[in-house]
Amino acid sequence: MLPWLLACVGLVWAGLRVFAGYPTAGDAKRLAPRELACLDAAGEALFPPGGAIEASGADARVSGYVDRLVAASQPRTRLLMRLLFFLVEHATLIFPAPGGLRGLRRFSSLDLAQRVAVLAAWRSSRLFPRRLVFTSLRALLTLGYFAHPPVLAALRLEPFEIDSPVCAADCLYPRIGASPDSIPYRAEDVTAPRTAPPLGPDAPRIAAAGSSAGTSGASPQ
Repeated sequence: MLPWLLACVGLVWAGLRVFAGYPTAGDAKRLAPRELACLDAAGEALFPPGGAIEASGADARVSGYVDRLVAASQPRTRLLMRLLFFLVEHATLIFPAPGGLRGLRRFSSLDLAQRVAVLAAWRSSRLFPRRLVFTSLRALLTLGYFAHPPVLAALRLEPFEIDSPVCAADCLYPRIGASPDSIPYRAEDVTAPRTAPPLGPDAPRIAAAGSSAGTSGASPQ
């Protein structure tokens, strides 16, 4: 009787650890709240506030980018990424964070200093699989961080303003993933070809949301 009781208690505890206490997923396409929470926590630890770039990982909402990336991936790749997030979230049971018993909490429940220490331990581990886990997670979060417009603005990598003429092909093809009905141009909108000097490093750029860079105030498409 006692083994069955212990097994039931263990199952309840595991269910609470894996599923309970997470915020709602909002408009996420693929990832569950627990996965989004793990990614947000890891993003803030990798790109904390007060760094060389003002925007933090939390400001960049890296989990939203990774969610869209997961949704666009092939099923096998999608599964591997979700297993990666699960491992990072719950590996503190095997590789605890500093802080005694509090270091056994799931990754997203740790404070910032503990999360930084956990990721540093993964990065510098003597075990290659642990270093590989860190490298994979960092690659995904870095893609999301550097897709954030204010980060691009801080690095002077936001897109240039280009006054592009309308050519015949613009009337034929929609944007990737859009329907033909979304094509904004018709044959009468086609303009004559024109030449322009090459763009230099100081050419006007599209201003990122929340930044003072750029001149037009338009947001990147």
